[in-house]
Formats: sequence, structure tokens, C-alpha cells
Amino acid sequence: MEQEHTQARHVAAATRKAAIRLLPFLMLMYALAFIDRANVGFAKAAYQADTGLSDAAFAFGAGIFFVGYALFEVPSNLIMMRVGARLWMSRIMVTWGVLSALMMCAHTPTQFYTIRFLLGVAEAGFFPGIIVYLTYWFPAARRARALGLFYFGVPIAMLIGNPLSGFLLEMHDMFGLRNWQWMYLVEGIMAMLVGVVAFFYLTSRPEDAHWLSGEEKRALGAVIAAEERDKPQHLATAVFAVLKDRRVLTFIAAYFCIQIGNAPLAFYLPSKFAATMGGQMNGKIGLLLAIPWLCTIAAMFVATRIADRRRNHMQVATLMLTAGIAAFAALSVIDTPVLTLLAFCIAIPGLVACQPVFWCLPTRYLGGTGAASGIAFIVSIGNLGGFVSPQIKAFADHYSGGTQIGFLVIAAVCFLSVVLLRSLRSTPSDEIGDTPREARLEASR
Repeated sequence: MEQEHTQARHVAAATRKAAIRLLPFLMLMYALAFIDRANVGFAKAAYQADTGLSDAAFAFGAGIFFVGYALFEVPSNLIMMRVGARLWMSRIMVTWGVLSALMMCAHTPTQFYTIRFLLGVAEAGFFPGIIVYLTYWFPAARRARALGLFYFGVPIAMLIGNPLSGFLLEMHDMFGLRNWQWMYLVEGIMAMLVGVVAFFYLTSRPEDAHWLSGEEKRALGAVIAAEERDKPQHLATAVFAVLKDRRVLTFIAAYFCIQIGNAPLAFYLPSKFAATMGGQMNGKIGLLLAIPWLCTIAAMFVATRIADRRRNHMQVATLMLTAGIAAFAALSVIDTPVLTLLAFCIAIPGLVACQPVFWCLPTRYLGGTGAASGIAFIVSIGNLGGFVSPQIKAFADHYSGGTQIGFLVIAAVCFLSVVLLRSLRSTPSDEIGDTPREARLEASR
């Protein structure tokens, strides 16, 4: 018993050091990734006015990012397992920063489609790579909190990116560049610089961490290894075996539906709110749009801790999704600034803060190569929802003759994620599989 408590203390110390050293930097990387992915929504009005891009062309270009992302997600994740997270995350950030900056040169629909597709290719592997990377450092009993801190990158991206993009869009014709060109250039350079730093700062695995003691490395390795042994072994070595597993397919379908609801948060909500304010995007609107993301930070902080302590990740994830979807659906009938902002303050926390809790379910189930490929498949196929979502909205709005019914249709499709996740419930504790004894001891501390 004393040996177990000593091991638990070393694991706690190791995960605490990992959280302090790694998570803030990973959060910054994710924030920049999200800014460079979503800034197209901020530039929408100015970009279309200058280039003459139609709404349908914009929707296609906004969504085609996810096609490139999906095609290269699995290969990218498998490469990361071979070359290490430090090198591969650095490569991803530098290349997507370059391509994000090149958006300043996209003046035709073909150029817009090409660069958006390549941006997806460049970013492929970043998110699932980080999910797998965190399983090396954080046992299941502490993983939701770690994922929650990493996911802080999304609201931080909006807290920083919304005002930054808004203010950059006020830079008209400086040095011969349009406002939207300045936005793409500045935000792309930011990603490139952080990508260079990542190569020197990140540590690929615990055994390579000079900032952990030998006892901490051994204790953390023992707990992670015990959890890996408890996972289904038929999924641990084969790349494509995961696609024959019912639970993995359900995770893919659920995440696909979640992303259908998430895509409009970046692509359409900024312009919708600006329309209720009767004007174009600017710094003031960017600051107001930071409020829902502050709510998201608070929701994420609370939800991940409740889920880890009570071991009810499934229940927490589905309750948050349901609340967020209901508020999102309400946007179809709301057209005043105050009520729109209030709906954002429920919809965005519900649809975003549920995701670090969601990811505890597949990471508890998948291990080894199966984790790298399975999580990449969940992200890549699931993220196609981000491509489908703008098309759903454009189609629904076209046939309804308005711009609001699309939100209601998207909400209905997104709700399928709740139904799918609840179908996975197989034990009284709502968990996917049993928690190893070492992790239970860790959770009790």
C-alpha cells in the first residue's frame, strides 16, 4: 500500500510538471491554429466586397479546408509517432502559418479554394496529434482537466483573435494592402514564429523529459502502461482495424455531428452579430464577441473537473451539448443584439466546452497504433462536418428564402450527436471500459 501511495505521489508530481510546462504552450499553438482557421469568417464581408466572391463560393471555400484536413489526418498522425511530436508539431505550425499568410494573395475563387484546401493539408495531424500526445503524459483520471486546459486555446483564440481581427480589418490600404490582407499576413506570421519556438521547446515523450526525475518518469510510465494493457488489444496494432469497431464508428459519427454545429461558430456567428448591430465587423464588435468565449473558459474549467472527479464524462458531455444546441437553434428566431449575444453565451460554451470531456471517451478505449489511427479517423472524418455544415446552411437558406432557417437545420443535425453518444452507454457509470486500479488510486487523490 505504501508503495502505491509513493507511486501516486510521483505520478501527481510528474503530471503537475507536465501541465505547467506543456499545456500553456500547447494552448497557445491551438489558439493560433484556430485563429488561422477561423479568420476567414471575420474577413468575409470585406473579402467578398473586394473580390466579388459569391456566398456559395465562400461557403465552399470555407468548408474545403476540412477536405484537405481529412485526407491527410491519419498519415500525419502516424508520421508523428515515428518522428516525434516536437519535430512534427513544429513543421505543422510553420507550414500552416505560411499558407495562412498566403491568403492575402487569394483574389479569385480558384485561388481561394486552393489555399484553403492546402491550409487544411498543412494543419492535418495537429489536433489528433495533440490528443494522442497528451495520453503519453496524463493518465485517464487526469485527462479531462489536461484536455480542458489545452482546449482553452479555442476561447483564447476568440478572446485574442476576435479583437485582433476586428482591429486589423480597420487597417485600410496601408502600404498598398487591403484590410483583410493585413489580417491574414499578421496572423500567419504569428503562427510561423511559434512553430519555430516549438521545435526547441516541446518534449516528445516523458522518458525524454530532463525536467522530470527518474522516479517520476518510472511512476508515470507504469500507470500509462497499465492503462494501455487494459485497452482492447485487437485495436492496438492495426491502422484500419479501428474502422471495424462499432464504438469507434459511433465516435466518428458523433464527432461529425458535433462539428456540424461548431463550424458556424467561426464562419457565420461573427457576421450575424455584426448584422444585428447594423454594421460591418470592427474592433468594438470583436470585443463584444469575446464575452461568450469568457463564458466558455469558465464552463470548460468547471465541466472537466466535475467529469474527472465524478467519472461521468458521458453525462457531462451530452448535457452540455444539449444546452448548446438549444441555444444555437434559438438563433433562427433571434435578431436583436442583446438576445443574440445571450444565445452565443450558451451555445458556444455548450458546443465547445463539451469537447475535452468527449475526448476522454475514445482515449480511454483506444491505445497504441489504434489510438493514433483511431483518433485521427475520428477527427478527420468527423471534421468533414465542418465542410458539410456551410453547405447545409446555404442549401436550407436558399430554399427557405431567408438566412435564419439554416441555423435550425444545423441544430437538428447536431443533436444526433447526443443520441449517438447515449447509445454507447454500457455500464452504470456511463464509462467506456473500466478504469485501471492505478488510475482509480490517482483519481482518489
